[in-house]
Amino acid sequence: MLGQKLYIVEYTLRGAERNFVIRLERMDNALAWHWAGCDAGIALIPRFGQHNIKHVSRPMAERYGLENVRWRLAGAGPAAALEQPSGSSEIEESR
Repeated sequence: MLGQKLYIVEYTLRGAERNFVIRLERMDNALAWHWAGCDAGIALIPRFGQHNIKHVSRPMAERYGLENVRWRLAGAGPAAALEQPSGSSEIEESR
């Protein structure tokens, strides 16, 4: 647990946006697709200490409606830039 970090994985399953948080030592795109498949119910969740399972690939996951998988470190802010609230532009104009 010492070198593990929290990651947020966001994905779309048949048009519905979903996300989850996972604790791992490292994350890459292939692992993000596999864990998104696990969260969506199309991949096997490995038992503790079981490392020899076949990971779900992106093409296989896309066959089941999984798409737009994105991941980031928790606490790193949103994956996409958010629009500025409409009320803040009025404050800037009054200065």
